[in-house]
Amino acid sequence: MSALEIRDVRKNYGSVETLKGIDIALENGEFLVLLGSSGCGKSTLLNIIAGLAEATSGDVKIGGRSVLGVHPKNRDIAMVFQSYALYPNLTVRRNIGFGLEMRKVPAAERDKAVRETAKLLQIENLLDRKPGQLSGGQRQRVAIGRALVRKPQVFLFDEPLSNLDAKLRLEMRTELKRLHEMLRTTVVYVTHDQIEAMTLATRIAVMRDGRIEQLGTPEEIYSHPATLYVA
Repeated sequence: MSALEIRDVRKNYGSVETLKGIDIALENGEFLVLLGSSGCGKSTLLNIIAGLAEATSGDVKIGGRSVLGVHPKNRDIAMVFQSYALYPNLTVRRNIGFGLEMRKVPAAERDKAVRETAKLLQIENLLDRKPGQLSGGQRQRVAIGRALVRKPQVFLFDEPLSNLDAKLRLEMRTELKRLHEMLRTTVVYVTHDQIEAMTLATRIAVMRDGRIEQLGTPEEIYSHPATLYVA
């Protein structure tokens, strides 16, 4: 059973078709990068998977279950945004554990999960600080921690490194690669950055004008581009 299955997904805004029949199946533990320039449809597709937008037609299945019409919080996904989306008045500890708190997870169990996640991300010393006291890289680690602690079926990343400077982007790419190799989570990751895509992905979907130009491993995309655009 696929961790994530996207079948003939289309999206229209009035008479404009922004997604033109997307088909992707992801196995457990795959890291899929949706790569393309602004306006190609990659963020729209991510939002449809997340439940933040509705497909005009087609189907999305997570863990074999269709999630069309299912509220985002009931889809067993976690999303990391480029803006971090942290609560400024809460400590790092409470930011990471907020989703568990909302689900009424007991305090002792919640605290254990938060500490384990903080250790994994090497931010144990930041747990009692607030977001305003953190650097951009530290905030992004907290945002990733908030997603990780919930242990969802699928992680969704929307250009999470685009607000960081070049040095921090390199550090966080290395960190994300390490985490994925360790945890073998299923990830869908949106970016326009080719280096990010080649570094992180197990497979890349190169998108253009609402279609997938090519879907393959980084090696296949690099060595055997299917179209002139991909090359």
